[in-house]
Amino acid sequence: MTVEERRRAVGSRIATIRGDRGMSLSELARRAGIGKGSLSEIESGQRNPTLDTLYAVAGPLGVPLTALLGEAAGTEGSGEFLHAQILHVEHHDDGATTEVVWLRILPGGVRTSPPHGPGVVEHVHVVTGDLRAGPAGAEQAAAQGDSLQWISDREHTYRSTAGATAVLTIHSPPV
Repeated sequence: MTVEERRRAVGSRIATIRGDRGMSLSELARRAGIGKGSLSEIESGQRNPTLDTLYAVAGPLGVPLTALLGEAAGTEGSGEFLHAQILHVEHHDDGATTEVVWLRILPGGVRTSPPHGPGVVEHVHVVTGDLRAGPAGAEQAAAQGDSLQWISDREHTYRSTAGATAVLTIHSPPV
């Protein structure tokens, strides 16, 4: 799939889910904190959304990031200080979803993630480097080999002084 095809597919997914939720373009843009024109360009495939924008849109839509980005292994998304690559997405019989993502946290910055839905749990295992992650204001440190877990129904952050790689699992309960 080309970059252009991926961009159009992401935009189409956003528009479809928004329509299924009965939400106007203006309402989603307001809730996501992005411009209506920007959202329109993303939905029409004219603009490539950043990972930060996709997270901002996924929250108000009540869907995991992979519902917008795509679930194919190898699918990638980037933000200013974080790069994510989908490793696996599992849909459970009870309607829950587990996403497994390879993360690269770049040195010196902070990746702030908006709240996910109720009961969503994030678990991060540090493979190399070290990071601080967790609910905003209650982040914890983790070094190579360490793991952290939190309920991500409020704003949470990832940061690393020297850079880190990690495996992230996001478990979303049935809706």
